[in-house]
Amino acid sequence: MVATWPEPVERVSSFLRDSGAEARIQEFPDGTPTAAAAAAAVGCRLDQIVKSLVLVCGDRPVVALVPGDRRGDPAKIARAVGAESARVASATEVESVTGFPPGAVAPFPLPQVGAVLMERSLLRHPLVWAGAGSARHMVGIAPVELGRLSRAKPMDVVTEPTYDSSRPKES
Repeated sequence: MVATWPEPVERVSSFLRDSGAEARIQEFPDGTPTAAAAAAAVGCRLDQIVKSLVLVCGDRPVVALVPGDRRGDPAKIARAVGAESARVASATEVESVTGFPPGAVAPFPLPQVGAVLMERSLLRHPLVWAGAGSARHMVGIAPVELGRLSRAKPMDVVTEPTYDSSRPKES
């Protein structure tokens, strides 16, 4: 018996196949509700998790791809797209614009999103993990491929870090 994925995950999978992308979707039965939970499930560092943040800049939706250990900077994101301000999209706006529920937004396909910005520090990793359409599915992908498929412009879109994510946390 062939297992089927939820429709949003299948949409991501079809997009990857049609794009000839080198990527893999993986399911995590316990879910990945936070960046920290996703990193633990995948077995990677927090800065290798990609958060897809949906903001409304002026009156247009923008997605910012941000490492799991950082926060998006609405002022930088607004400036990058020529808007005076940016705000985090509501749950209803997120689903309406992306077709994905909040917490499970994939970085592609996003036909209604005019601009996708990607924090350039993601490019230093050989592999990153992004949402794949559900809170239990993630896609492992090279950052360059992530940028190509999402049509993202690499730039600085985060606030200053509060700690050095390259160093292990002490317990």
